Amino acid sequence: MSDQGDNKNETAATLLGSDEPPPFKVMNADSKAPLLLLCDHSSRRFPVALGNMGLDPAARRCHLALDIGAGALTERLAESLKTTAVLAQYSRLIVDCNRQLLDPGAFLEFGDGVVIPGNRNLGSAQKKARAEEIYWPYHYAVEAEIQRLSEGVCPPCVFAIHSFTPVLNGVSRPWQIGVLWDKDRRISDIMLHELQATGYLVGDNEPYSGKAPQDFTIDHHAEVGGLPHVGIEIRQDLIDDDAGVLQFSALLHTIIAGIPDKLYPTSISTGTKIISA
Repeated sequence: MSDQGDNKNETAATLLGSDEPPPFKVMNADSKAPLLLLCDHSSRRFPVALGNMGLDPAARRCHLALDIGAGALTERLAESLKTTAVLAQYSRLIVDCNRQLLDPGAFLEFGDGVVIPGNRNLGSAQKKARAEEIYWPYHYAVEAEIQRLSEGVCPPCVFAIHSFTPVLNGVSRPWQIGVLWDKDRRISDIMLHELQATGYLVGDNEPYSGKAPQDFTIDHHAEVGGLPHVGIEIRQDLIDDDAGVLQFSALLHTIIAGIPDKLYPTSISTGTKIISA
């Protein structure tokens, strides 16, 4: 991979052009369902101002650039559940929305044997532009949807949807689905039980752990506010085509749809949800 490729610098007043997509996409913004789907790594899009960041086409399509299948799965679930979803619209290689900005992985320079020339020796102004135009607008959108949904009868249950590569750094990863959690096990216990009953090989905080500091989106938006939450990881080779997305969206639809009723019992006398203090 050459450092001499089309690797433009952010020298313009703004990073994103007026004709480029916004940094986030919100689906079903009027939904009242107490569910919120998030996808930090749904897109491999680069801003025009950054060219190809010195990467060849294969690198721009690989798991370093996006979570393969995660965006399509999130959109399918949002459609079938008729629930709100927020998806990031630019590649994690521009700025990783699931990392703190001071984390070296937020502007990844090297990963899984691949050098990212466009992220080498970034200046503070370049990082600031990416944060202000892509990172924070996405997170502000997530926060806005949480505030809106929190005005309903039940606090929203937050689901962060990701995918993982079958092999990383030469090590095979056998799990088909991973359920990630940190301190709050309200949703993860339900999902682990129901997914394991399907016969899939399910990772309990595998192949990543919800306790890791890199899990910024869940920590920042759900854990701090006490919202029920979970991270879901699907192995990428299982959702890299339409058939796989359809299969796993059907599986997850049933489980996710039933979670609010399991977490928030209904009063028989009033028919309203009983929320613990």
